[in-house]
Amino acid sequence: MEERPGDDRPQLPQPSLWPVGFAVGIVCLLVGLVVSWLVAAVGAVLALVFGFLWAREVTGGRQPAGGTAPDEPVPSAPAAAEPESGERFPRSRFLEGATLGLGAVIGAVVTLPAAGFALLPGFLKQKAHKVDLGPISDFEENKWKIVTFARDPTHADISRRTAFVRNNGLLNGVPSFTIISNRCAHVGCPVQPGGPVFQKEEKTIKTANGDVLMTPVLPAAGFICPCHGGSYDQEGNRIAGPPVRGLDRYEFDIVNGRLILGDLYSVVKVEGSGKTAKIEKVELHGPGQHADGPESWLYPLQPPH
Repeated sequence: MEERPGDDRPQLPQPSLWPVGFAVGIVCLLVGLVVSWLVAAVGAVLALVFGFLWAREVTGGRQPAGGTAPDEPVPSAPAAAEPESGERFPRSRFLEGATLGLGAVIGAVVTLPAAGFALLPGFLKQKAHKVDLGPISDFEENKWKIVTFARDPTHADISRRTAFVRNNGLLNGVPSFTIISNRCAHVGCPVQPGGPVFQKEEKTIKTANGDVLMTPVLPAAGFICPCHGGSYDQEGNRIAGPPVRGLDRYEFDIVNGRLILGDLYSVVKVEGSGKTAKIEKVELHGPGQHADGPESWLYPLQPPH
């Protein structure tokens, strides 16, 4: 046969699917760190499996996935030098593996600490601190108060939050409270009471969590967001504007006659009012995320809290 130009060039390896699978695993891992630990675990498994197969193909010279069929001739490659007498493993293979291994170790040493400091703080210790809002005697029955407190006493300046608190009286012999977050369900702006605020009557309560500021208020028109016109009734139900659901609420407990604030949760709808209200409660959603209806199907997974 007549030789054609380029016949003397070494044949390149066939395309492999392992790098593609490895890339898909890495993408799933990064997305999972934001949306769900399950997705992150699946991504990590995919990355490990395809990364191992890819490394074995590179270092072992095995036939890659998607290569030539078994009955097709495989282009011959120059024969490797025979190992010397007594040599059980070629030096070239050892040097190649040692180089790849050393590169992996250096990459891990450089990457893992930075990734840990950047990603882990957002997922560790997600459970909110319980907050002592003071004795329940400071909350008159059927009266609203604006309560400002530090969610985390160790970071008081950046963890300061505001809630609207109403003592609903006794329900089956147990004190009942309505505690509504002031974070708008549209984009998270601070909601304001639709009524007079009695700043001259405000007072500061000393608690184990630091200072708690209480200001009497009369939200006769409910709560209003000054940013984009969102409007809510006194139970936090959306009645107008762009918010996608009602205002979030806080869980609470009564310990030794003191009001203890718990975790936040989101609310789809509140029927009734005060201590007889029936609350349709769901897990905490972010601002702008629907909690019911077809739109909620776009948010099947919530970030870790």
